[in-house]
Amino acid sequence: MHAPPFRRLLAVGLLAALLAAGLIVLATARPAGADLSGRISTASGRAEALRASVAAETRRIQASAAGLARAQARLSRLNAATAAEQARLDAVQTALRHARAHLTQLISRQHRATAALRDNLVNAYRNPAPDIVSVIISAHGFSDLLEKADFLKRVAHQNARIMDQARTSRVAVTRQASRLSELQAGQRIVTERLVARRNEAQVLESALLSERARRLAGRDIKRAELRTISNQLAELRKKLARTARAGIQTNAGGTAQPPPGAPAAVGLVMAAGNAIAGLPYLYGGGHAGFKDTAYDCSGSVSYALAAAGLVSAPMASGPFMTWGDPGPGRWITVYANAGHAFMIVAGWRFDTSALSGGGTRWTRDTRSLAGFVARHPPGL
Repeated sequence: MHAPPFRRLLAVGLLAALLAAGLIVLATARPAGADLSGRISTASGRAEALRASVAAETRRIQASAAGLARAQARLSRLNAATAAEQARLDAVQTALRHARAHLTQLISRQHRATAALRDNLVNAYRNPAPDIVSVIISAHGFSDLLEKADFLKRVAHQNARIMDQARTSRVAVTRQASRLSELQAGQRIVTERLVARRNEAQVLESALLSERARRLAGRDIKRAELRTISNQLAELRKKLARTARAGIQTNAGGTAQPPPGAPAAVGLVMAAGNAIAGLPYLYGGGHAGFKDTAYDCSGSVSYALAAAGLVSAPMASGPFMTWGDPGPGRWITVYANAGHAFMIVAGWRFDTSALSGGGTRWTRDTRSLAGFVARHPPGL
């Protein structure tokens, strides 16, 4: 019993839709190796930038060593000047202590002299000294007269001495007070200068330490980041090497060689291309499996890319039109259309059409790119 025509049409349509979806998934799937190569390229670029940054920072630190040494010498001079100012301040403070003690003694002496003068004046007021006539009249003989005259003389001398002491002590107190004021003014000046020098030295020392710490810390951060990136890069390269499928032969010493600085994936692709560069062309060759005795165009490209893990299975030229990222790559570009595929790797064209005339798949000659879609592995 046959199914109705519309049911057969519906089944055919569903099958066609499923096949189309499968082709889209296969065409747009990104091989793990392509992602690894892109990550390796990004990490390599970052590592190179960090190395340059660390080297530049090291050069700046070395170039600034002379300036730092001059600043350190200036700091040493400031510290020496600060120590000298401190010694002067200590001397002034010692002199101030002595001056204050001396002034206290002088003021005490002045008080005693003033009190004695006051008592003497009060006594003279209450008991006026007799005049010379009264002394002579009251004297009992010449000896008594001489004794009374000598007494009056001693009294007069004592009064003069007390007045002189009062006047001298007052002058001494005034002079010592003036010297004490000068010492205090000098102490203020020395203290201000000392504080200024200390502040200047502290600012300079802080600036030196901060600048040195900043530069060393910046370089250490970059070095730590560089170590991390380098470790990650090493792991990625190991992982990329493990993605190369078993049975893919390589020839690192063949015709095509990667230029200095090329990513590891480029070297793997070239080495695999060298291994099959001279094998004959066979339509469908290399599509049943990577290991074969002859390869067609897309089979050859698939074999070389698989060595770097950029494809996980042989691909026809059609799927290569949507493989990877659009446009030419920096290192590897695959050109494909519905009937042919070739690639350019670091300036070398890998193309089965180059086999004609006894050559190999590798050539430096160019060809027309019209009608081809350019695709490249991410990051390459």
